[in-house]
Amino acid sequence: MSELAPERVRPLLTGTLGEPYLYLAETPSTQDVLRDGDYPHGTVAVTEHQTAGRGRSGRRWDDAPTRALLCSVLLRPPTPGRGDRLQPVVRAAPLSQLSLVAGLAVAAAVESQVAAPALLKWPNDVLVNGRKVAGILLEASGGTVACGIGINVNQEEHELPLGQRMPATSLRIASGRTGDRGRLLAAVLQELEERYRRWLAGGLAALAGELETRNALRGLRVRVGGRAGTAGVIAPDGRLTIVLDRGDSILVESGEVEVVTGGEARTTG
Repeated sequence: MSELAPERVRPLLTGTLGEPYLYLAETPSTQDVLRDGDYPHGTVAVTEHQTAGRGRSGRRWDDAPTRALLCSVLLRPPTPGRGDRLQPVVRAAPLSQLSLVAGLAVAAAVESQVAAPALLKWPNDVLVNGRKVAGILLEASGGTVACGIGINVNQEEHELPLGQRMPATSLRIASGRTGDRGRLLAAVLQELEERYRRWLAGGLAALAGELETRNALRGLRVRVGGRAGTAGVIAPDGRLTIVLDRGDSILVESGEVEVVTGGEARTTG
């Protein structure tokens, strides 16, 4: 039995995320599974292998079958249009902030599996030992958010994709042991529910301390849109602060951020 099978995972779930639990041996993308159905908040789609997985900016997400944790979580944040009573800070918050909320949840779950800090590389990657172990893909439509999560769990070096903008790793490589994807999924959902609750109550300000503790870019030399500077804090609205070489600061909402190393720029967005 797969460790992701419903009868294996459902007893591990302790919160409201994960029901319905949609398990597929193979699918083009778990994001599409949620997009193509009218599912309630908290629905999770999970698969052993994606044949057309995708990452940010339309990039392809490759996986080794049965080695990764590939899932999508359906979130339906309250909206004023539905008559929901919202905190003012959340009423004005862009849904894109949920990429950071999910990233923090994944980082916390990952860190419990390895003896190394898991850092969040703005806006949607999780790093261990300077290498990408997980990515988040947020797709919103009509107030509904499909939060795609891909975590490299049991891949060996030869099973990781080559030629990526950010070198990849897996939990097995980082920890030296085989991981249980079902227990990891349960941990991710538990961490996500807790941070989602805090975000609803107070926006990203409620997660500011953890965001800065896990901010992988802070203090690094970066280049974005042809301008160079030093990455700073993640602002309360989710944008990345960059102090330009000429002294003024800008807030980056989206786009590629290149880390400048040894006179060269390495794209990490």
